[in-house]
Amino acid sequence: MTAADIAFVAFDGFQLLDLAGPLEVFDAADRLEGRGRYSCLVATPAGAPVRSTSGVTVAADLDVADLAALDTLVVVGGYGTRAVLADEPSLAQVRRLAGLARRTTSVCTGALVLGAAGLLDGRRATTHWGSCELLAEVAPHATVEPDQIYVRDGDRWTSAGVTAGIDLALALVEDDHGPELAQEVAAWLVVFARRPGGQAQFSAQLRAQAARTPAIVAVQRWLPDHLHEDLTVARLAERAHLSPRSFARAFRAETGTTPAAHVEELRVEAAKRLLETTDDTIATIARHVGLRHAETLHRAFARRTGTTPDRYRQHFARRPA
Repeated sequence: MTAADIAFVAFDGFQLLDLAGPLEVFDAADRLEGRGRYSCLVATPAGAPVRSTSGVTVAADLDVADLAALDTLVVVGGYGTRAVLADEPSLAQVRRLAGLARRTTSVCTGALVLGAAGLLDGRRATTHWGSCELLAEVAPHATVEPDQIYVRDGDRWTSAGVTAGIDLALALVEDDHGPELAQEVAAWLVVFARRPGGQAQFSAQLRAQAARTPAIVAVQRWLPDHLHEDLTVARLAERAHLSPRSFARAFRAETGTTPAAHVEELRVEAAKRLLETTDDTIATIARHVGLRHAETLHRAFARRTGTTPDRYRQHFARRPA
């Protein structure tokens, strides 16, 4: 029997980045610290090689059944997890390992396996946005939070799809060794920004439907870098070379939202990033994102998030160790 700090459990049809992303995070933490913080093993059924959906085959370190002790269990996602949902011997092994581990985690649709094994009952959890409905069916006693990058509920951690596994792994490093090392790892891996778990899986630009009219598309692409400017409908219509009435009608028809609502959502999203990463005052942030006054930012924040800028900062600000 073999012990490991972190055991990745993978099945045929796994998503390669679900495994490689978190592995690189833990490896970088080791290399940057100059000493062994983590030992990682890949375990598979019967210790057989597993093939990813992208066609890359990964050799296993050992059979899942041979794992005797571990600190962290990571169940890797991918389309292959669907077959595991009805595979009781595999689910039993995952339950066994969860009983040994200090914490049990999943990347992407690995949450389906945890759910089918009963390991998410009474817990909050997330997965790839395209599989949240299935997770709710597989784990009817779990609370599925579809608009989260990752969710921690006690010793259960679940992440959204694919690259969110990197965010989850960075959060685990922070939980183990503090934010300073997690931030150093993120910089080493050239991760633009380490996203807090409570961030949405979609940005405002992705949530809005893709426009078809080139002039509307051009305005959508231009907006994020000009939030501090005058962004009235009249100003945006002028940029699109349309009348304000025609622009507003076309924008709503093609994106599913009004120009004013889209601009406000972009500004609140930009304010969130500044609240997470700077010590700027609320008034300064309001001016920076084009809302001019702290009171205006408070009202917009309440509409979009149901909380205040101060409370958001308290929860998600990235503080040094």
